[in-house]
Amino acid sequence: MYVIDPVGKERAYGYYPTPSGATFHYRPPWNGPVLPEAHPDPEGHFDHLEIGTYAFEQAHAFGAIRFTMDIWEHYFERQLEWHFQDHYDRLEILFLRGLDNAFAGFGSIEIGSYTLKTGELVEFGLSFDILSHELGHLIIYNEIGLPGKVEVHGEYFGFHESAADMVALISLLHFDSAVVGLLDSTSGNLYSFNRLSRFGEVSNSSQLRSASNDRTLYEFADGWAYEHDLSQVLTGALFDIWIDIFHENLLRGHLISEELEDLSDRLEGDPDYHKVIQPLFDQAYARNPGGFADALVGSRDYMGFAMASIWERLSIETLDFADVYETFLEVDHAMSGGQYHRIISLNMERRGIGVISAGPRLAPPDESSHAFSSRTDVPDDLPHRCGGRLPFRMLHEISQIR
Repeated sequence: MYVIDPVGKERAYGYYPTPSGATFHYRPPWNGPVLPEAHPDPEGHFDHLEIGTYAFEQAHAFGAIRFTMDIWEHYFERQLEWHFQDHYDRLEILFLRGLDNAFAGFGSIEIGSYTLKTGELVEFGLSFDILSHELGHLIIYNEIGLPGKVEVHGEYFGFHESAADMVALISLLHFDSAVVGLLDSTSGNLYSFNRLSRFGEVSNSSQLRSASNDRTLYEFADGWAYEHDLSQVLTGALFDIWIDIFHENLLRGHLISEELEDLSDRLEGDPDYHKVIQPLFDQAYARNPGGFADALVGSRDYMGFAMASIWERLSIETLDFADVYETFLEVDHAMSGGQYHRIISLNMERRGIGVISAGPRLAPPDESSHAFSSRTDVPDDLPHRCGGRLPFRMLHEISQIR
């Protein structure tokens, strides 16, 4: 993988119409001018780069994506390949400043930004969550396949977003500072408003979506329009399973009482949950913070190995949320002898997973779709084709590409 900061690239990779009616496939690599690259110091380090500079953001993006790749090669217990390796030998990580999104495509990850209501700009190149999430899409493309070549169940698209979220959430807890910070701020009560459950944090009080949510498949029985909304059903179930396994680890280590664990289960969703539960977790955590950290890391690694094993076993032709549920049970049997069978079943079925299916997609994918777009199409091996005259800016882009 390599990072570039293009000059003059004004649009994301994809298909664009030409005045003559032909279609231009705009795709990597970018061969035009770029901003100066980040360089290491004589000892090979990048910690001399100043926060707020483009060079710092470039190094951060590379580091975040590379670190995430290392983490998931550990969980898969093998080297991960690119699904585009027959066309490109490296992933192009590039900045498209002004793009109000971040995209994983065929051979690239394009990084934009987000504008808060206050007008403040949040650079996605500085968001570990978002960078890890985009790499998650590429991992799933390689492990399970690309849509478009075969007919897929609509829940595949929600699964894709959920899997990418899980890549980011599990990866985040490979920073000691994230583990300690999370536990210090919650005392282990992870159903509180916290850093782990807030995916794509863009401010102290705002995020793109929450892993701790109450979405169910029943909401989508008549159909759905956006895969990010649909994905929250599966992500919510997986997050609840994760927290329940964390609680089981705490119980086994005698770090919380059975009464506290039972009370937490019974009050889940109750308006008084935090008022009753938080003081009890505060007392338990204060007695053994290190034990809580070990329990959390243990649950993190269980989920990491489980997700990798599940994704290896899924088939794009049959994939839906129920398939993920059934495969999770198989994987848990192989990993723990079925120790968490009840936890998995309870949380999946409470969301309607394995009970009903989502209805049809009610609208075609738009530009917010990450799992199914022109960016993901496998290019043919012919040169770029276009007829007629293109706008000057696109002509400039084409001249820089070829």
